[in-house]
Amino acid sequence: QVQLVESGGGSVQSGGSLRLSCAASGIIDRWYVMGWFRQAPGKERLGVGSTDSDGSTTYADSVKGRFTISQDNAKNTLYLQMNSLKPEDTAMYSCAFRRRWIRGGSLEPTMYDYWGQGTQVTVSS
Repeated sequence: QVQLVESGGGSVQSGGSLRLSCAASGIIDRWYVMGWFRQAPGKERLGVGSTDSDGSTTYADSVKGRFTISQDNAKNTLYLQMNSLKPEDTAMYSCAFRRRWIRGGSLEPTMYDYWGQGTQVTVSS
């Protein structure tokens, strides 16, 4: 069992930055995959970025060059640094955990076993 708690969401103007955190607890395996996903009202949940336990990452085309995923293993925390934010980035952001390893992670929500409650990000024009 893995528990995930996101934090760091808020409101920011277009062009601004936010740093989201996802604190993981429970049984953390040597090999795993974690990802960030977002869902806007009335829309499907989409993958933002992911990482495997080796640190290899995968990003959606819409956020490449703007968002960066990192890990702090000592704190069992996953981060999403979001720069140059746009109004279309507005969504509920959730982190997810997958026990079985996939190189670079996965942007497919169905690949994940555990989910956090989400944190809201709002970007104004």
